[in-house]
Amino acid sequence: MTNEKKYDIAVTTRTAYIADQSDPDNDRHVFAYTIRIENTGSVAAQLISRHWIITDANNRVQEVKGLGVIGEQPLLQPGEAFEYTSGSVIATAVGTMRGSYQMQAADGNQFEAVIPGFTLSMPRVLH
Repeated sequence: MTNEKKYDIAVTTRTAYIADQSDPDNDRHVFAYTIRIENTGSVAAQLISRHWIITDANNRVQEVKGLGVIGEQPLLQPGEAFEYTSGSVIATAVGTMRGSYQMQAADGNQFEAVIPGFTLSMPRVLH
């Protein structure tokens, strides 16, 4: 078995614009994002930390690093998934997020799970 299949995490995302917390006139756009992390590999793995790169439409970049997600460091057995919702505030109506989770496999190996880039967009701004 290849290491890619042994250590494999699938990450999917959903986003929502939070209008009642946003203030577009003052460059405040609040987004919620829901992340689903599924262990598609063959070894149990624990999410240790995260690294986000958040870019607004003015190319202002915020980097966020920290332990776990929403105060947790979930241990995922093969086939198990963990889902959580968090938020981000940017100055423009459109932006992007991408990043990675740093994982620790049950056999001691550390690996990175890529969070594919996704768009944050106020409704009716992008086609």
